[in-house]
Formats: sequence, structure tokens, C-alpha cells
Amino acid sequence: MPIYMAQIGEEYLVKKIGGLEETKHHLKNLGFVAGAQVSVVAVMNGNLIIQIKDARVAVSKELAGKIII
Repeated sequence: MPIYMAQIGEEYLVKKIGGLEETKHHLKNLGFVAGAQVSVVAVMNGNLIIQIKDARVAVSKELAGKIII
């Protein structure tokens, strides 16, 4: 399922990243790779704040739809 459907505070593993090659590369640079542990910290107006490694990253709902957990 896409990460925007995740429960806030629950930990998940990234299974795959979808989208165009440019999108995949951008998400990879942010740390979103298969096997990475992530959790949704907050949702605001459809946008998500995601905890990945030791950082929090804000992504749009559209971009979050490319992150499959």
C-alpha cells in the first residue's frame, strides 16, 4: 500500500519505489530505498511528514503515493 495510507506512529518497511526514473532518484536521495524503515509522523492537508533514519522528510501526497510499504 502507498505510505499515505499508513497509520501515524506505526513503523513500516519500504517495499518499492514507483514512478518515473527522476522521481525514483529523488526519493532514493532522500533515503527511501527498499528495506528502509519509515513511519508517518504527521499528516497536514494531505502532505506527510515521514521519519526515515534520523531525519524527518516532508512529502506531498502525490509523491507519497510512489512510496510502497
